[in-house]
Parts: sequence; structure tokens; C-alpha cells
Amino acid sequence: MPERQAKTWSLDEAMLDALEIGAGILGIGGGSSPYLGKLRARQVLREGGEMTILSLAELTDDARVVPIGGVGAPVVSFERTKEGREGLRCVRAMEDRLGIRVDAIACQEIGGANAMEPLIVASMAGIPVVDCDGMGRAFPEMQMTTYSIYGHRSTPSAMCDPHGNVVIFDHAISEKWHERMVRACVVAQGGSSVLACAPMAGAFVRQHAIPHSYSRAIALGNTVLEAVRSHADPVAAICSREGGIIIFRGKISDLKRHLGGGFVTGEATLAGFDDFDGGTASVLIQNENLVFSRDGEVEVVVPDLIVILDIDTGQAINTEMLRYGQRVAVLALPSHPLLRTAEALDVVGPAGFGFTDLTWRPMRTSS
Repeated sequence: MPERQAKTWSLDEAMLDALEIGAGILGIGGGSSPYLGKLRARQVLREGGEMTILSLAELTDDARVVPIGGVGAPVVSFERTKEGREGLRCVRAMEDRLGIRVDAIACQEIGGANAMEPLIVASMAGIPVVDCDGMGRAFPEMQMTTYSIYGHRSTPSAMCDPHGNVVIFDHAISEKWHERMVRACVVAQGGSSVLACAPMAGAFVRQHAIPHSYSRAIALGNTVLEAVRSHADPVAAICSREGGIIIFRGKISDLKRHLGGGFVTGEATLAGFDDFDGGTASVLIQNENLVFSRDGEVEVVVPDLIVILDIDTGQAINTEMLRYGQRVAVLALPSHPLLRTAEALDVVGPAGFGFTDLTWRPMRTSS
């Protein structure tokens, strides 16, 4: 499938396999397991569903586009199977609340299982998913989308859990307050739910969404698959394709994780291989990988992408799947320009995660 499709196209099972890999890499350790999401999406296809991707170029100005995504701690989503129709209930609740019909679904974050959820929901609703997302990766909080950063108000919104509960957040005074209320509610619902936010106009989506997200993730997955088939280095192939660099090779020597308030937080410590880097490194985590340091010196920070991969297969390792002794490669990939403006850095830069002593600088482009 060519990248950056200019027209509407449909996914098949092979594309879902590639999307699983690409979304795992772009999940930056979070976004929950794309594998479980892929199984659910594949079942929808096998039951006769169609998954249609609509290009941004074909999105009309007045289209009503609803952002969809899972909410909660990835480790809970990994262990707690969804009922399956949570997202569809969210869309119907939004339509009833606003007296509208939704024209298309937008992905909140292309990273992890949240790449799959919009496809499942849209297929069940009989509408397309736009080839875009609000992050170009995964972030732990909902206000960290380009949609919110550039002016969209997410309420009224609807959140549904596997038990059939539907909660409407009618109004929030800010996007951060919306995140706080949803986070409190998702803990009460068991730590993992699906949320649909207020619809966006097509014209807004074309201007402020990160483009070509599904095309990119599928092409990235195909890059890994082709490297494996041709016995090439999948890690190097990812860097070549994405303009990234390998910043560390080593094994995990220590791991600290804590689940609380709907987040997984912690730190992974790595010991370098003698033939690459004999030093030590650490990665700070809040659902996703946020800060990479080598020998105590910070080298890469959010919003740039810090990816931990299995060194042999090029497959991403989610934060909940990190284990002592794993042999890994750590990559740095550049974030999208929409995440690097002063307006965006206030929300998704280091200060947005409490790292007030750190400043984002463009990552180096060669090792």
C-alpha cells in the first residue's frame, strides 16, 4: 500500500498485522497492547465488517468528526478484555446528546491499541476513520492532543465501560479539568474504558490533526516485516525510515513501576553493551517513555519519541512488558512539527509532565 493515500481505502488483515507493529512502535511504550486490539479488529473483519480510511483531502469542511480512544492504565487494558461495543455506545450517546449524526471517526492517538479502537468503532457504526490522529505517538493524558492544544473543546463527551455504564461529561472549564474528571471516573469503572469527545469540524481536523497516521503506521510495520524477511536489521530500518537514531543498546538491569491514579509510572535502568556503549542509561515512564538519560545526563525528552525495541526483532516492548535482563535497543524519533510549537510544548513538553528543570531541544539527527 503506498504511503499518504490521497483517496479513501480499506484495510485488510495483512494491513492490520503491519498496523500492530507500527502502532506498537509509535506507542512509545504505552497506548496498551496493539496485539489485543488487532485480534478484536480482525474479528470484526471476519464477521463481514469493513474498515475504511478517509484521506484528509477528502474530508469536507462541515463533516462531524468524533475523536475516539481508550482511557486508563495500559497494564489494566492488557489484563481486562473489553466487552467490544463500548466505543459504539459512546458514539450513539454523543449523537443522542447533541441531536446529530456522526460522519467520521478520528483517532486520538495512533500509538498502541488506540490505533485499533477507532477502526472497530467506525466499522460497527458504518462510517470511515480519517487518516490522522491527535498525537503522532501516544501520550498519557487526553488534553495532550493537537485537537485540544489548538482550540477544540472536548466536552460534551461520553465514556463507556465493559459493564454497560455510560457517563456524559457535559461541560469542563478546561481540557485539563476534563482529563481530571475522566481519570477519576475511569478508576471507578475499573481502570479501562472508551471515550468519545465532542465532534470536530472537518476543516479544523484538516488544519490541526497530525496527517497520514494510519498510512505511516502501516508502512512502518511493513518496513519491519520486510527487514525480517530479508534478514536485514529491523532497528536500523526503522531509523532509516523515520529519520531516527539508535541512542543506546543494552539490557535492562533494574525496573521500577507503580500503578496509581490511572497511570503506570516508573523508571527502567539499562546497562550498555561493551561493543556499543559501556555506560548506563535510564528511561522515565508515565504510561509512555518520557525522558532518556545516559550516565546521568538527559539526552532526549518528550515530545520526541523514545522507543524501546527488542534488539533482534525490532518489535516494540510496552512498559508493562519490560523485564529484567531483556536485550533492547533504544531509539529516538523526531516528533511532528505540530508538537514542537511553543503552544504545544506548554502541554506536551517536559514542563507538561512536571519536569520543570528540563527544556526540549531538537534531537540530534546522527549517531
